[in-house]
Amino acid sequence: MDLQLVIFDLDGVIVDTAKYHFLAWKRLAEEMGIEFTPRDNERLKGVSRMRSLDILLEIGGKALSDVHKEQLAGRKNAWYVEYIDQMDASEILPGVLPFLDELREAGIKTAIGSASKNARRILDRIGLTDYFDAIVDGNLVSKAKPDPEVFSLGASMLGIQPEHTVVFEDAQAGIEAALRAEMTPIGVGDPQVLSGARHVIPGFASFGLPELERILQGNNNA
Repeated sequence: MDLQLVIFDLDGVIVDTAKYHFLAWKRLAEEMGIEFTPRDNERLKGVSRMRSLDILLEIGGKALSDVHKEQLAGRKNAWYVEYIDQMDASEILPGVLPFLDELREAGIKTAIGSASKNARRILDRIGLTDYFDAIVDGNLVSKAKPDPEVFSLGASMLGIQPEHTVVFEDAQAGIEAALRAEMTPIGVGDPQVLSGARHVIPGFASFGLPELERILQGNNNA
């Protein structure tokens, strides 16, 4: 594989903002009298804000108008923004920065492909905005993962074909989106959860470009 582009999901791959999403959703759930657990929160990974709200309402057995749902989603996001505005570079996950430096030195393009509408805000807070050649977030796409739009747009913005692109994802919906985009998905997290990934790593702490090249070479020889 002639690797030209690496696309990263943001939440759970570059930083772990799942805890802030959980706090904000739980706060909203409590206001509505809905019990919301960390296990429930797993269902919200990698999906859009409005779909996440629909799941929360399903858990609570509630049906609301679209106008009311927009208000609730806005309130949840305001709380979430309060939390992420306290973030700094210390929240970059281990090994991410050295890996980004390696890719840059090798002339490989990098992009963010995230459902989050706060992706740029988070990247600004942690000082990584300039590390990416393209940032595709929830403000630029209309279709949530597993639709491939977020990844396909990132590659097209940089003029790179899918077969030259690797995607790092921590959610099953993201793995499926990468496969639908005809890119090579590498999971970050639990192999039992991330089915369909070509390879799964626990994180970037002991992972770099040589390891990625070995994985891709192995796929070529398979």
